[in-house]
Amino acid sequence: MRVSPDGFTLASPGAGLAVLDPAQTALRNDLEAAFLRLAAQVLAPEVVPPALLPVAGLAELDYFKNFPHLCVTADRFSPPAVEALGSGMPVGDLADGLRQSTGFVLPSATCYGVLLALRDQQLATEVRLTAVGRCYRNEDHFDGLRRLWGFHMREVVYVGTQDGADAHLKVSRTFIEQFAALAGLELTVVAANDPFYDTDGSRATLTALDPVKHEFLAPDGTAIASVNRHRNFFGTRLDITHEGRAAYSSCTAFGIERWIHALTLAHGSAEAARDRLARG
Repeated sequence: MRVSPDGFTLASPGAGLAVLDPAQTALRNDLEAAFLRLAAQVLAPEVVPPALLPVAGLAELDYFKNFPHLCVTADRFSPPAVEALGSGMPVGDLADGLRQSTGFVLPSATCYGVLLALRDQQLATEVRLTAVGRCYRNEDHFDGLRRLWGFHMREVVYVGTQDGADAHLKVSRTFIEQFAALAGLELTVVAANDPFYDTDGSRATLTALDPVKHEFLAPDGTAIASVNRHRNFFGTRLDITHEGRAAYSSCTAFGIERWIHALTLAHGSAEAARDRLARG
């Protein structure tokens, strides 16, 4: 059994779950401070995203058409189930159908809650916001900090003009590449095949010709950050307008636990990774 410098080990409570130890938590805080520098650079104040997302709102965004495999629902026990559990019945013995839908699901990305909060607004100016959320994904397998049921995602979101959305991603990409170099990480940039919106018809063709999402991969292939160009999809679906037309949007995302994984792999420990960041 591995023993930490603190004299104890924080083991995983279950498959796909992790507790960050003190050194990893300190590294997480260092990373958050760095990512907030990008937010400050683009003048994006911080907001707190919602803990749940409405099913109806996500359905309007083709979420369940494109990402049903990732969705983790937020159900509740029915009154008969509550009575049975209160009487001492083991939860594993409950009959099927004793859970009720709440009409909400757990977020799989931070930006959905931010963008849904801008619904039906005529924006007088460009909007830049940043948020960190706990995100949840029903992955086909779990692997340390690389793939978890729940993880933290820091996003920096832009909503406004087409040129502004593109400029936001250019600044973000430069930041990611420069920060990775300071952190001692060699990244590979690849076009991803999981855009936010409908992958059928003309949008799919356009995406194939002009990718809307690029991921930054650590040396072991872990995607630790991405830049995402939504075009005017969210503006159209959510009736968010700017300058008299459907707003364009884009976002930059950082998977914080994945950064911890990549930096620990590169430098041997979270402590060594923190030292490298401090020197950078």
